[in-house]
Amino acid sequence: MKTLYIVRHAKSSWDNPGQSDFDRPLNERGKKDAPLMGKRLRERGINPDLLLTSPAKRAYATAKRISREIGYAEEKIKTDNRLYHADSETILDTVQHLNNKYSTVMLFGHNPGLTDFVNEVMHASMDNLPTCGIVAARFFIDDWKKIEAGNSELLFIDFPKNAD
Repeated sequence: MKTLYIVRHAKSSWDNPGQSDFDRPLNERGKKDAPLMGKRLRERGINPDLLLTSPAKRAYATAKRISREIGYAEEKIKTDNRLYHADSETILDTVQHLNNKYSTVMLFGHNPGLTDFVNEVMHASMDNLPTCGIVAARFFIDDWKKIEAGNSELLFIDFPKNAD
């Protein structure tokens, strides 16, 4: 079995209109939401083997803040350039090429690709994965190459404004 957590980056800042999209940092809400979601993951006992993120500043910052809360070493976070504004097909390809030594992976990225991916592959039904939202699914496979729609069980969907 493989478990995949899809995490949309936390809320980012639009304060500097001349700044490149790639370099946009988290805003104050994003800086609060990421640790909050990390705490929720820790309370669920989630301990991923790999954190893989888009290298965009806001996605990497989200991964770092969550990693601190769940006890994942920040220096072990891996980036993949293909995840920056990846579409669903690219996300699927990225997951299918994960090393099988990883059983539990947390992937950080961007919309609309993440929403499309969770709807198509993880059996979610949502219009929009909110910022810092997390979708988790367990796949009944032993090889990431076998991941596809129809061989998973949706575990949970959570996001900062979700009331406990």
